[in-house]
Amino acid sequence: MASTKRRCPLKYLISTPSQLSQALRSVRKAHGLSQDGAGRRVGLLPKTISALENRPGSATIDSLLKLLSALDLELVIALKKGADPERQNTSPPAEDW
Repeated sequence: MASTKRRCPLKYLISTPSQLSQALRSVRKAHGLSQDGAGRRVGLLPKTISALENRPGSATIDSLLKLLSALDLELVIALKKGADPERQNTSPPAEDW
């Protein structure tokens, strides 16, 4: 039996909320998951998955991280292409959460 899963890119460059929305929806569908199915994997309601896919700015970081986990994704923070890695950070160090 052929798999119904779609292929999706291995890496997404996210710079805007709409890019995040598109990536989350694309990966969820590639996994063959409904919003309900993705939510069940990590204890989120379908309306939370919908909010992440349609209005990511209104969702919590916790919900985003849970959805990423359900989709076998991880969040990576990286310097922009061409950014100076030696640039001094003038703000005080952030405390651990």
